Amino acid sequence: MSVLSSLTAVIAADIASAGGWIGFDRFMAQALYTPGLGYYTRGDSQFGAMPEGVKGGGGDFVTAPELSPLYGRALAVQVADALEASGTDEVWEFGAGTGALAAQMLEVLGERVRRYTIVDLSGTLRARQQSTLAAYGDRVRWADRLPDALQGVVVGNEVLDAMPVQLLARVRGDWFERGVVDDGAGGFAWSDRPTELRPPSDVAGPHDYLTEIHPQGRAFVASLADRLTRGAALLIDYGFPESEYYHPQRHMGTVMCHREHRADSDPLSDVGVKDITAHVDFTGVAMAAQDAGLEVLGYTSQAHFLYNCGFAQMLETLSPAQRGLPLHLVNEHEMGELFKVIALGRGLPAEWMPVGFTNGDRSHRL
Repeated sequence: MSVLSSLTAVIAADIASAGGWIGFDRFMAQALYTPGLGYYTRGDSQFGAMPEGVKGGGGDFVTAPELSPLYGRALAVQVADALEASGTDEVWEFGAGTGALAAQMLEVLGERVRRYTIVDLSGTLRARQQSTLAAYGDRVRWADRLPDALQGVVVGNEVLDAMPVQLLARVRGDWFERGVVDDGAGGFAWSDRPTELRPPSDVAGPHDYLTEIHPQGRAFVASLADRLTRGAALLIDYGFPESEYYHPQRHMGTVMCHREHRADSDPLSDVGVKDITAHVDFTGVAMAAQDAGLEVLGYTSQAHFLYNCGFAQMLETLSPAQRGLPLHLVNEHEMGELFKVIALGRGLPAEWMPVGFTNGDRSHRL
């Protein structure tokens, strides 16, 4: 039985045991994280720099560290700044992918980091990370979860977008939770159930409207806050503040799938062999952090953040021909504006301003 059919059977059995319907968050979790079968647990071929046929290509999507090592080098400037401000020497990275970001940052941070811990659910990705980071020996370690308490700097690059979301649909003025049922033909179909759940802000207008809410993302931030006794957390992802996320014109939601550098909006097909993501509600992230006792230290676009961390000077060390890929990270019509960076912290000097947010901070928009 193929991975696709095996995972389909697992999800179909779960739907049956749940009475014939499961919420999309449960479906998304199984599609991505079912041990040995889910998208992120079945292998390590998802990550690539460019489409097949282009040098360094392959995979289903590109992340910033695979696009250019300048990304990790610039991020390391902020990490070093936070380590100094907090008086700590440990870094924790969630969802480290191929290990490229860790390698880029460790090269810059050097002896500032006594220990670098990667928290990752994928055993196959862990093997790839261990190979990439072998030169750093026992300074790098792996963990399945966070400890009860930690001090240092936490990094999460494109972690929140892969956390399961609940779908809410307003249809002819009434709100429903959109879930998944077995279609009786070896696949899945949408099914709506009435719900008391609502988006965190009112959506103006009478038109039909589909969107997401992010209880698992908020729970992750709250869990991180419970453990971070001194230090900072840097979360980088694509998304918007609440006022933009739940804008009346964003009526089709943000859930997207990625396979072989192509995007589609049908998460119910090819389950387990393509990525499923949703944009991040950064206002929700900030509120969850503050409710749990963390301070919002800064929020800005990826372009502003990288430039604040010396990205322009790093570009100058490259030839004009070498600058093409790194510029994808900061161009406004590409990753520069769509991706945002939020910094959260506890136990830091009141007068400290993280270097990555010295210009262009948008915390007031959250």
